[in-house]
Amino acid sequence: LTADATGLPVVAGPVEAAALGNVLVQARGAGVLEGDLAALRAVGARGQDLVRYEPGDGGVGEDRWAEAEARLTR
Repeated sequence: LTADATGLPVVAGPVEAAALGNVLVQARGAGVLEGDLAALRAVGARGQDLVRYEPGDGGVGEDRWAEAEARLTR
């Protein structure tokens, strides 16, 4: 839905991603890890199942958008 709405690919990770990111930043601050944001993301992605959604992959047509809009405007 998000990929279709934005027209951009979306990479989804585990629901614990925010907590994992917090741990990685703290580890970097403590000197356990080094590197920039890209390096921390690479560490976080290891061992995680990531799913990439491309616009149009989910089969979300205009009817699904209309249903969502109807629910929100009720």
